[in-house]
Amino acid sequence: MLPALFVVLWSTGFIAARYGLPHAPPLKFLLLRFTLVAVLMGTVALASGATWPRDWRQVGHTAIAALLVHGLYLGGVFVSIAGGMPAGTSAMLVGLQPILTVFLARVWLSERVSARQWLGLTLGLAGVYLVVRHKLGQGAGGTTLVPIIVALAGISVGTLYQKRHAAHVDLRAGAVIQFTACALVYLPIVLVTEPQPIHYTAAFLFALGWSVIVLSVGAISLLYWLLRHGAAADVARLFYLVPPVTALLAYLLFDERLGITAFAGMGLIVLGVALARRGSGGGRIVAEEP
Repeated sequence: MLPALFVVLWSTGFIAARYGLPHAPPLKFLLLRFTLVAVLMGTVALASGATWPRDWRQVGHTAIAALLVHGLYLGGVFVSIAGGMPAGTSAMLVGLQPILTVFLARVWLSERVSARQWLGLTLGLAGVYLVVRHKLGQGAGGTTLVPIIVALAGISVGTLYQKRHAAHVDLRAGAVIQFTACALVYLPIVLVTEPQPIHYTAAFLFALGWSVIVLSVGAISLLYWLLRHGAAADVARLFYLVPPVTALLAYLLFDERLGITAFAGMGLIVLGVALARRGSGGGRIVAEEP
C-alpha cells in the first residue's frame, strides 16, 4: 500500500499549488514551506534522538540532493504554475521523469532494464500524453516551459543522487539538513526577485499546512524510504501514475472534465506500470540499512 499512498500524496502537490499560489509568489511560498518543515523536523529529530551524519561530506551530499529534489523540482513546478501553466500540463511534463531516470540509472547506477520494462515505460509515456493532451496547448509558453524542464531534470537527477550518496542518512536528520539548505539558498533569491507580499487567506494557510505536513514531511519521507528499499528505476515508474491521479483530483475538486481519451490513457499507464515492474530476479539494487 505504500507505493499507492505515495502516488496519491505526491499528486496532491499540484492541487495544493493551485490553491495557494494565487495568494503568494511561488518562491516565497516555498521559502516559508522549507523553513517551517526544517523547524518541525528539527524538533522531531531532537526529541526522538535521530542519528546525525558523521562528517561534513555526508552533510554536503544530503544538501545537494535536497537542492535537486526540493529546490529545482518544486521551484520549477511552482514557477510554471504561477506563470499560467495548468496543473495537469505540469504533471504530464514532469511525468516524463521515469524515462529520464531509467536512462540515467542504467548509466550511473548500472541498473539493468529489460525489453519488457522498456515496453512498459513506453506505454506509460503514451498514457501520460493521452491523459492531459487536451491541455498541452494551454500555458506552455517559454516562461513556463523552461521552469518545468528544470523541475524534470532536478527530480530525475536528484532521486538518483539521493539513492547513491545519501540513502543511509537518518530520514529525520536528513530532512532537517535538506530543508535548511533549501531555505538558505532560497532566502537571497526571494529577497531580490519577489518583493510581492503573501496574503494569508484561508486558502493559502490550508495549502501551506498541507504542503508542510502532508507533502514535505509525509510524501518526501515516503519517497526516500522507497528509494532506500528498492531500485531507483522502480520508484521512478510510480511517477507515471501521478498525472492521472492529479487529473482525477482536479475533476473531483475543480470539476475539470475527463474524456474517453483520458480514461484510455489511464488504462495504458496502469498496463505500463505492470509491465515495467521488476521481478524478483537480477537488476534490483536494494540499499542496506546502516
